[in-house]
Amino acid sequence: MSKKTEAEQLKEQLLMTRKHGVYQLDDDKVKEADDFCEPYKKFLNKCKTEREVVAHTIKQAKKAGFTEFDVGKKYKPGDKVYVNNRNKALLLAVIGKNRSKNGVRIAAAHIDSPRLDLKPNPLYEANELGLFKTHYYGGIKKYQWTALPLSLHGKVIRKDGTSVEINLGEDENDPCFCVTDLLPHLASEQMGKTMSKGFTGEDLNILIGSRPFRDDKGSELVKLNLMKLIHEKYGIVEGDFLSAELVMVPALPVRDIGFDRSMIGGYGHDDRVCAYPAMMAAMDCKAPESTVVTVLADKEEVGSDGNTGLNSSFLRYFIADLAMQDGLEARHVLSKSKCLSADVNAAFDPTYASMYESNNSCFLNNGVVITKYTGHGGKYDTSDASAEFMGEIRRLMESNQIMWQSGELGKVDGGGGGTVAKYIANLNVDVVDLGVPVLSMHSPFEVVSKIDVYMAYRAFLEFFQAKEKKEK
Repeated sequence: MSKKTEAEQLKEQLLMTRKHGVYQLDDDKVKEADDFCEPYKKFLNKCKTEREVVAHTIKQAKKAGFTEFDVGKKYKPGDKVYVNNRNKALLLAVIGKNRSKNGVRIAAAHIDSPRLDLKPNPLYEANELGLFKTHYYGGIKKYQWTALPLSLHGKVIRKDGTSVEINLGEDENDPCFCVTDLLPHLASEQMGKTMSKGFTGEDLNILIGSRPFRDDKGSELVKLNLMKLIHEKYGIVEGDFLSAELVMVPALPVRDIGFDRSMIGGYGHDDRVCAYPAMMAAMDCKAPESTVVTVLADKEEVGSDGNTGLNSSFLRYFIADLAMQDGLEARHVLSKSKCLSADVNAAFDPTYASMYESNNSCFLNNGVVITKYTGHGGKYDTSDASAEFMGEIRRLMESNQIMWQSGELGKVDGGGGGTVAKYIANLNVDVVDLGVPVLSMHSPFEVVSKIDVYMAYRAFLEFFQAKEKKEK
């Protein structure tokens, strides 16, 4: 074997090299990643709204030994508790050996995704077609939601106070719905517009029926017939839409992508691809030193406002309850706490390479991406993680052989985005974004790597189970 040159030795010592992720893993580790993703795919198919994620996770948590948190009960190390915030946000916690005296370890993900929300008064008839009016939720490319099978999910509170859950369009025997689009033969004017103006928010109308009520008297007979069918199936009247949360999401099933089945395509990876590993890490966490908390929050896609978003106080109140049990002040616990903001980043896409700066991009199959800051030009609207905390998380990844990479969200001044990290940081908590790279983010069919999903789980689990640094 030839001796390495001085330059080769220095390169090995001083420079970073990017090595394709698969080459860092043996076949057994690749299989572990593939196996971990099978239940994740089922989760993604089943949980397309924040309410569905919360309901599903509570069932799984109870099986894993979690009980509903009781502020008046004294908990011991190893106890597992959950807090259900209005069926749209959830906290999972495992009480640590040192409880909260040295702070808590938090993984904070969001469980809402871009979609089409029904307006409060959605049902109408136009030219003998029945339609729903919508208001899009979160950042979408509107044209991507046309000519696509959609399903209806949500909850309706009837006038008498009773409720009904709706999930229609997912089963192959269910009807589905769609937004229609203009045929190319008549679309020359439309196609001459910019993409942002070629299809407007008010054009996102859902086609839901076309047959009239069998009576030749009166108007709006298609609308009447549809309301009759809806009433027969769900027991609701038109006025009940005013007290409902109903959304349209893609009716596409989750699928393996590629001849090698190395990737997963589906709706809602942002951010359930981080929520699921963080949830599983909390359930699998054994005897942590510090109390660990997984937060599954709502409303991130629209700014994290509202009482189920992380710009509210529900996390802070829970930490205060934990601190109170230990005779501590919440502010002291939070000031010693650490958090992984579990959110995705944009994976480098060679088709759109000009939008990325490759030296500071993340790539599929290279593990979790640590994003020091998000925001937009000039680092506005972001939390910028400290060098000390970046170093700590870097050491954690490398000491546990967890594949990781760093990345920014595209080129400087090329756009930008945000996560919940800044709201956690505002509580005086050390925080950095750590999540899964995603292709086609915010589209109805996003793509992730199975290896990256598994590495996210391992990262959250090792973060939860990390040994506390002894004070000198």
